[in-house]
Amino acid sequence: MHSELQHLGEVLRSERERKGLSLREVESATSIRLAYLQAMEEGHIGKLISPVYAQGFLKKYAAFLDLDGDALFQAHPFVQKVLATPSEQSEDFFSLGVGSLEMRSSPAGEVKWLPNLLWVGGSVGIVLLGWYLAHLFGLLSNIPM
Repeated sequence: MHSELQHLGEVLRSERERKGLSLREVESATSIRLAYLQAMEEGHIGKLISPVYAQGFLKKYAAFLDLDGDALFQAHPFVQKVLATPSEQSEDFFSLGVGSLEMRSSPAGEVKWLPNLLWVGGSVGIVLLGWYLAHLFGLLSNIPM
């Protein structure tokens, strides 16, 4: 691992600790997964899926810590180089690819059919109730066919 990656991670970690924040709190506030936050602080940007994600996550994390993300990149030209140019060197860092993305499940993902079922059931019930009442009061018997 390159020393600039480690230094950048140390800058992020020390600022987070100075503010008295845990990684869980940062995860909650930034929506960056805990594993990615840990990877950034340890200097393992290759665990961040792709250079685009890495750059976005680093800037978002820096902004959350009230740091200037662009200034951090300028102070660490190796990091900027790895993230800016698609090359064999950056492919070595980012070997995971899109296929390694985790699936996030929706808390209500299994119940999406319930509202539709209720609408259909209610509609059928109203039609059947109307038909029953029409027969009950003899309204349909006077209609010529």
